[in-house]
Amino acid sequence: MENGTHHHVQKLSLAGLLITIGIIFGDIGTSPLYVLKAIVGDKPIQKELVLGALSCIFWTLTLQTTIKYVILTLRADNNGEGGILSLYALVRKRSKWAVIPAMFGACALLADSIITPPISVSSAIEGLQVVNPDIPTIPIVIAIITALFIIQQFGTNAVGKIFGPAMIVWFSMLAILGFTQIGSHLDIFFALNPKYAFDLLFVYPKGFWLLGAVFLCTTGAEALYSDLGHCGRPNIRVSWIFVKSCLLINYFGQGAWLLNEGELGHLLNNRNPFYEIMPRSFLPFGIGIATLAAIIASQALISGTFTLVSEAMKLNLWPKMKVNYPTEARGQMYIGVMNWLLWLGCVFVVLHFKESGNMEAAYGLSITLTMLMTTLLLSQYLYLHRWKLPFVLTLLLVYLAIEFSFLAANLLKFSEGGWITLLISGALFFIMWIWYKARIIKDKFTEFEPFEPILLKLRDLSSDFTIAKYSTNLVYMSAAPSAEVIEKKITYSILQRQPKRADLYWIIHVEVLDTPYTTEYKVEKLIEDDVYRVTFYLGFRVEQRINILFRKVVEELQKNDEVNIMSRYHSLKDYVAGDFKFVVLERYLPDEKILTSLERFVMRAYFVLSHYLSISEGKSFGLDTSSLVVEKVPLVVPQAQDFYPNLKRRL
Repeated sequence: MENGTHHHVQKLSLAGLLITIGIIFGDIGTSPLYVLKAIVGDKPIQKELVLGALSCIFWTLTLQTTIKYVILTLRADNNGEGGILSLYALVRKRSKWAVIPAMFGACALLADSIITPPISVSSAIEGLQVVNPDIPTIPIVIAIITALFIIQQFGTNAVGKIFGPAMIVWFSMLAILGFTQIGSHLDIFFALNPKYAFDLLFVYPKGFWLLGAVFLCTTGAEALYSDLGHCGRPNIRVSWIFVKSCLLINYFGQGAWLLNEGELGHLLNNRNPFYEIMPRSFLPFGIGIATLAAIIASQALISGTFTLVSEAMKLNLWPKMKVNYPTEARGQMYIGVMNWLLWLGCVFVVLHFKESGNMEAAYGLSITLTMLMTTLLLSQYLYLHRWKLPFVLTLLLVYLAIEFSFLAANLLKFSEGGWITLLISGALFFIMWIWYKARIIKDKFTEFEPFEPILLKLRDLSSDFTIAKYSTNLVYMSAAPSAEVIEKKITYSILQRQPKRADLYWIIHVEVLDTPYTTEYKVEKLIEDDVYRVTFYLGFRVEQRINILFRKVVEELQKNDEVNIMSRYHSLKDYVAGDFKFVVLERYLPDEKILTSLERFVMRAYFVLSHYLSISEGKSFGLDTSSLVVEKVPLVVPQAQDFYPNLKRRL
């Protein structure tokens, strides 16, 4: 999406509402496929169960989705962007502890993205068994999921245009199907009274543990916040009125059908109330629309996963992976490694659980953790933005109570499959924690020295014709926070390892900002026509293609006569532009006793992850490999006196 289109969609408009309904509400919009079926299960259909379940659904959607996310959390936008890492970026400078809930929440969200496509697509395809009970659904589900992941590399801009109209049809169908049933049991609206929810949870036998199934109705709320940047707050809030109305009408229609079955003394017997309220002649069309809605929900989740991983990489919370941009649409990206890891996870879930009913046990447990972490970060955000402390504390306690109740109920599913999503969440958190801690350790052992005396040496080196010229323009990536200092490893590389004479030395520093899409730079002339420092200020969602960004900066400096980049070779002078050579210094772990046991473990794990998951520093900055030199430097430079202290010379 281009910038102009992006800002247009952010404003309230019919086009914005259509796009919002198409890409934001897929996950929560497909929940009627399985929620009431999961709540009732194999229990006798009774009025107190049905009304209690509907009351819980209504108040969960109201308290959790409407009040917490649509009204409150959407306020915490980071220059129009949302999601747990955007929220973390808003508070991280004043709340160092916030990185832990941010990592927990992000990892839980990633783990949940592995279960959502299988349960959504399976629930839709299993409708075919109403027509033909013997039809094998697993191959169909795997085929649809595989096709979905294959097309990611080509971009989804073209098919994305049908998402809005398709989801309008889906939600309209939900409402119409619900209306056809409600008339037979108008007393279904008694469920709006929270007393029925209370009775289900605290009077009905083992009713409290049904919260795990009730929670499935709001699992898409976190995705709603994550997609804030695509559609804007006004469009999400207005379209939610339509979406919530359609969802509730369908839930209440399913409830009316259940009450009729209860009066007949029937059990559910693995039937799905969603398909039971459908006229048999409409079933093929209904299944087709449900499948399309499930695919759209899965697509939105996959895109959200790519965005989340990209943000984590920019915030130094995840290994650097290759990111492709298949189309010009803003925010649309493709991360091959994550795409196929997700695909493997989804196929495993389908093969392991086989039916959507079995997947319900694993679904929702991870997302409960994400919502808890969002509550903690949101409370801190509101506190830092001068909301009254009593209100913030009340909000925190209320939602912690609600979400811990959901978590407790979901933990009942642990042995039934919940352990899978928690295991995946734990593995992802381990990767994220190692990457974060390794960055701290590397920063701890990064030594800086004053740059001013080095500048004089660089000026002398540049004019020392007894040394062969290494490059016309020599470029180093630097972590130095200001032009007053420089890393010792860079001066060692230029002056000591092999003196590198160049006509111009460039120091590039990248500052990742807490804003999403800032692209600014500053140039400092440290020595006229000899040493320059360029600082890029990039938002945490901006692609760091330093090769292109640096070239644009140099072209602008040349155009303004601020630097001469023409070749300094006598025969080519004023004829061609000078050559550029980038030097990247990659660290390795020496056998050094200065590291503690924990630091050694973290760094060893970090280098293993770097080898198998991460691309090189040069690739992560988008540097041209034809002009790139990679030098290995130790994390800690060993001192000779630290080894063999008893070494003596024989006379």
